[in-house]
Amino acid sequence: MSARSRRCGRRKRRCAMDPIKALSVLFIAMTLCCPVQVRAQGEHWSYSGHHGPASWAEVDQEFATCKLGKIQSPIDIRGAKAADLPTIQFDYKPSPLKVIDNGHTIQVNYAPGSWIDVGGARYELVQFHFHKPSEEKIAGKSHAMVAHLVHKNAEGKLAVVAVLLDKGGANPMIATIWKNLPKKKDRETSVEATVDASALLPSSKGYYTFEGSLTTPPCSEDVRWFVLKTPVRIADSEILKFGKLYPMNARPTQPLHGRTIEMTR
Repeated sequence: MSARSRRCGRRKRRCAMDPIKALSVLFIAMTLCCPVQVRAQGEHWSYSGHHGPASWAEVDQEFATCKLGKIQSPIDIRGAKAADLPTIQFDYKPSPLKVIDNGHTIQVNYAPGSWIDVGGARYELVQFHFHKPSEEKIAGKSHAMVAHLVHKNAEGKLAVVAVLLDKGGANPMIATIWKNLPKKKDRETSVEATVDASALLPSSKGYYTFEGSLTTPPCSEDVRWFVLKTPVRIADSEILKFGKLYPMNARPTQPLHGRTIEMTR
């Protein structure tokens, strides 16, 4: 036995590695064998700053369509051509209120069984959410907010009905949602309440339509858009309450790239 071994036998605590030094060695070893992830946990897309709309394609390679796509949404609706378009048949039923603050908007996840039918093409309502101000513009004019009702058909293709929202009378359904906003983000909250998406619809169902994309990353295309011509009124207090959470969560309008916009007569 060496002299050092005899000393360690008598003074085990002093010969042990310092705890802080031990942690440092462990950290270095883990770093060398397990490379740090390319995307930091806090890195994410947003509506402003370094990760705002102009940089979405750089945030994640899966968001490349946000920059390279040719039929991106939202758009400024101008020069729409009147056409004999089919009526949107709405068959919305009440749904238990399941609401989530996903970090970008307030979203209501809808129970199965509600749908729209457009010329024989049926899409089931999956969820709806809100943007402030409206992402869509009509001849350069934006509205206070917009509700996007997202639908999916049996083949997985999406159709979005956009309902423009302006200041005016209170909307009881939106008031119910706002009263039950979750206290934490990214957690779906179920409450003892129901909502009926038909309460978001104006009495007149005339619309503009065009091919577009999701307005949030990954900006996937081949989405059919129906923007209702007639706005719905909601209370100024309801707009202000949403604005406290999301003062601005609207993507800028995108180039048309030769797309045709049609509207009901």
